Amino acid sequence: MNAIPETESTGFTLTLTIGGAAVAAPATCPVVNPIDESVVAHAPSCSDEQLDQAVSAARNALPAWSATPFDMRRKLLSAVADAVETRVGPLARLLTAEQGKPLADAAGEIRGFCWWLRETAALTLPETVNEDSPDRLSITRHVPVGVVGAIVPWNYPIGNAAFKIGPALLAGCTVVWKPSPFTPLTSLKVGELLRGVLPPGVLNVVSGEDGLGPRLTSHPGIDMISYTGSTPTGRRVMAGAAPRLKRVTLELGGNDPAIVFPDVDVDDVAAKLFWGAFANSGQVCLAIKRLYIHRDVHEPLKRALAAYAASVTVGDGTEPGVRLGPVQNRRQYDRVVDLLRDSRQAGHDLLLGGFPADGPGYLVPLTLVDNPPDDARIVREEQFGPVLPLLRFDDVEDAVARANAGEYGLGASVWSADAEAAASVGRRLRAGTVWINEVQHLSPHVTFGGHKQSGLGTEGGQEGLLDYTLPQTITIRRR
Repeated sequence: MNAIPETESTGFTLTLTIGGAAVAAPATCPVVNPIDESVVAHAPSCSDEQLDQAVSAARNALPAWSATPFDMRRKLLSAVADAVETRVGPLARLLTAEQGKPLADAAGEIRGFCWWLRETAALTLPETVNEDSPDRLSITRHVPVGVVGAIVPWNYPIGNAAFKIGPALLAGCTVVWKPSPFTPLTSLKVGELLRGVLPPGVLNVVSGEDGLGPRLTSHPGIDMISYTGSTPTGRRVMAGAAPRLKRVTLELGGNDPAIVFPDVDVDDVAAKLFWGAFANSGQVCLAIKRLYIHRDVHEPLKRALAAYAASVTVGDGTEPGVRLGPVQNRRQYDRVVDLLRDSRQAGHDLLLGGFPADGPGYLVPLTLVDNPPDDARIVREEQFGPVLPLLRFDDVEDAVARANAGEYGLGASVWSADAEAAASVGRRLRAGTVWINEVQHLSPHVTFGGHKQSGLGTEGGQEGLLDYTLPQTITIRRR
């Protein structure tokens, strides 16, 4: 692996950001590079007392921050983006070292963080005049929910943080940001960069092992939890928030279907479908995870997908030409390998890929599983790795019913030369976001959220901003 800069090597010191200051933790935990399992650095492990300090700092900063004029909060959100943008290169190298994605993708994620914050700053909080009569004036406005615990996953540690930090700060909330224990380093560095940009206590960054998340969720000083991750953990987050009736936004698991009509241009859609499924080595909540292909194009499309996949280099994200990196951590790697083992034992047809080679690291070969049965684990369960089942269908009604099966309802897509016909099918899919002839397009101006077991609440757009507020109605009696 190419060495990262000396200032971001295993010798550098990382600290928590609490109340705008650097705080050393009493213990540390190793952060592993997923390409070779070497230790990148040791991240601070926040103690119970330090979590109390971070929450107290956020609570102390809340009155002044919520009273800061909305336009000033907008400007400071843009200033956060400006500060991070000056360090794209070093931050990207650190992100690749801890997450595994190629350097170009890591840099894109850092830039995406900056873009998302700037675009979020353009959103507004509405005021609704309910009555304006000689008798009374009634107005409903939106006030900050309070202190937000932002729990961010390991697949997009910085990009996903923007979904939470941007609207929370704009709404007038203060934040305690907890990155995944697998990928805390870049988040801690961003916290360091922002110590002089935001008022002390407005944004606190704490890291630690698995026990930190439940402590943050149940902390009496936290008013809201915004969590992105698996559905089972989301249920535990909701249970931990319940005793104090904390608000929760949960963006959870997905087993997203894509339906391909027989009229598609196979050569045109093959690459789009590939990246819709395999971007970030399949570690995307909104990735295509079940590909339903009409019988008439099943054979040519599977050949095109296999050929395209064979042209994509998988390996060390620091190496030139590498397009996809490893699975991020041992736990997820073992899960993906277990799904592959189950498919092989069931006799499924693997078009390419299969089991990883022996050796250190978490590289999994790109794998296409041809037409496994609907009750197979590789179809029913979310893979969250570089494995995709290709499922044949004859009838659109059948495809819709199969696509709607299961507990998840995060995203879906429909692909056809007839966009209107595809949209008609898309409206029948039980998913929070349905794309026609594209997938995974997100915008700070567009709301997204899950149906069924894929989550509660929303992110993005004005609705996502409003999730960080509470409605307050002011009624003035005039006579």
